[in-house]
Amino acid sequence: MTQTQPLSDSPTFATRSRTVEWVSPGQTDLSKIAGLDGLAQLQATVAGELPRPPIMDTLDFEDFRPEAGRVVVTMRAQEFHYNPLGSVHGGVLSSLLDTAAACAVHSTLAPGEGYTSLDLNVKFLRPVTLDSGLLTCEGTVIQRGRRTALAQAEVKDEAGKLVAHATSSCMIFTG
Repeated sequence: MTQTQPLSDSPTFATRSRTVEWVSPGQTDLSKIAGLDGLAQLQATVAGELPRPPIMDTLDFEDFRPEAGRVVVTMRAQEFHYNPLGSVHGGVLSSLLDTAAACAVHSTLAPGEGYTSLDLNVKFLRPVTLDSGLLTCEGTVIQRGRRTALAQAEVKDEAGKLVAHATSSCMIFTG
């Protein structure tokens, strides 16, 4: 059995901090949204009538623009998104892609319908770093049925280069 010895000359690392605030989930009066379709729910969030989902504040999503069957979300690549190799973590990009694809499906819901993601298939096409700047993710519905929907999303960097793509299947339900 080998024992790991601490490095005697361990470097001192510079640190940064970040404070995140969000509205605690569960505070929304569900009767307010019960009669709204999915697009109206998303528009109410943009208008500040409903709270933003905490993940949007955690990852620092900036702009959120819903339309019927389409959603655009932006996020600036930042250090706190980084993995140990010095680029934006794939999980952060996956969260951005999932948000855009799933919210595109959300925008098609009738009053009383809900949905959940069944899968997310992601392709990373190039590294994303601070130099990538503002990331724009567009999600669109490819096909919407009674019980399932297929959506796609793509992330482009500030120069307009495609950096990641995803497809997502969502299950639609009532109640």
